[in-house]
Amino acid sequence: MTGAVPALRFARLTGVPLVDLVAHMSDPRLREHMPLLTCAWGEAEAQAFVAAKEACWARDGLGHWAFLADGRYVGWGGFQKEGDEWDFGLVLRPQDFGLGQRITRAALDFARADPRIPFVTFLLPPSRRNLGALHRIGAQSAGRQDHSGATFLKFRLDTPSTDPMPKGENP
Repeated sequence: MTGAVPALRFARLTGVPLVDLVAHMSDPRLREHMPLLTCAWGEAEAQAFVAAKEACWARDGLGHWAFLADGRYVGWGGFQKEGDEWDFGLVLRPQDFGLGQRITRAALDFARADPRIPFVTFLLPPSRRNLGALHRIGAQSAGRQDHSGATFLKFRLDTPSTDPMPKGENP
């Protein structure tokens, strides 16, 4: 017997207790695949992170969300403007990795409904060997890209717009 499928909701990171973000980003399993996660996380780092992500919302009208399953924080991610491209990131708590496909599908549906996003990029560390999920959704390799002193594998997925959807927290 399987459990009920949790209800997903995308919310702003400002609604997540800092202690939850600190615990999440302090998990040593994340460092393995996050080359930019180089220092210990405390409340100050969590506050700076949330402020930086909110600045993206103010500048671009879109940014990273907190992902909630049945109201419980399971991770963060979303779209961040990198030059002329919208990069999609997803950082889940290890115990919630199983929600990645559902969250990604909902976020990409959002991107397809937003005329500002003709395509999405994904930057993954070279330590990520299992890339089947990206290939299954149609993402194509776009080479490598250096970002903030680290090298990433870059993928691109075209997201032709459909009817625009109202902007807000929940896709």
